[in-house]
Amino acid sequence: MMRRLTPALLLLAVLSGCGAQAEDDGKLSVVTAFYPLQFISERVGGDVVDVSNLTKPGAEPHDVELNAGQVGQITDANLVVYLSGFQPAVDDAVKQNGSDHAFDAGTAVQLLSAESADGHSHEGEEEHAEESTSSTDPHFWLDPTRLATVAEKVAAELGKADPEHAADFTARAAALGTELKTLDGEFTTGLKTCERRELVTSHTAFHYLADRYGLEQIGITGIDPEAEPSPQRLAAVAEEAKEHGTTTIFFETLVSPKVAETLAREVGAETAVLDPLEGLTDENADYFSVMRANLAALTKALGCES
Repeated sequence: MMRRLTPALLLLAVLSGCGAQAEDDGKLSVVTAFYPLQFISERVGGDVVDVSNLTKPGAEPHDVELNAGQVGQITDANLVVYLSGFQPAVDDAVKQNGSDHAFDAGTAVQLLSAESADGHSHEGEEEHAEESTSSTDPHFWLDPTRLATVAEKVAAELGKADPEHAADFTARAAALGTELKTLDGEFTTGLKTCERRELVTSHTAFHYLADRYGLEQIGITGIDPEAEPSPQRLAAVAEEAKEHGTTTIFFETLVSPKVAETLAREVGAETAVLDPLEGLTDENADYFSVMRANLAALTKALGCES
């Protein structure tokens, strides 16, 4: 369960007085909720911003809990970049301490409705997962074009906080957008002609990627990465995987591969990593390297023409 911020914890944060604005380097203090938002904030902000991430490397961002120092960072930041509905602890802290200087990335792009384990949208239905706070899929950054749009909005927010460098922020966002457009083209070309278009994953984190590039996502579990599939669901996915001649069952870097391995043994398939990029596990990696590794894994698993 995710821990909600108590009044005592919030008071400690306020009394700590150790906010990022106290630094004398003249840089904007930007607090981001998880890695993709950190990545675009650093790229757009350049050397005139100090960017911190509330989710530590290798941690599952859904489960993030904030300490008093992190709440203090939110309180004192020039800008907080987060995604409402994705991390309840962050939502609480922003609502109570940072609402006047926070940017919700979900307001910049159209979010897709979340898919249940059977691949169907459950928007408007009663929530099944106790931890779920939204019927939308948060993983918009797996569509490079959507990430580019959010980067443009981050540039605009930074420009409001630091008008002197607004043109620089806009230029950096445009340059990043060009790189993301190139990446989008690589995915479009690489996934254009494939033997299979069914993507079997440990959970349904890849709705945006599948929607953008014409793939069908088949999730062992739904949007909650820690949900356990029922025996009936495992049997149904196994049958569907056999029907489609699936050769690879994908699992994620931050989630146990055991369920994917079980299914792979059942259908005679391999397992491979498909990274939803919620956080980094390799300090030498970045958004582009991980996305290109995902593309390589997909083209191999789906039998795509090179």
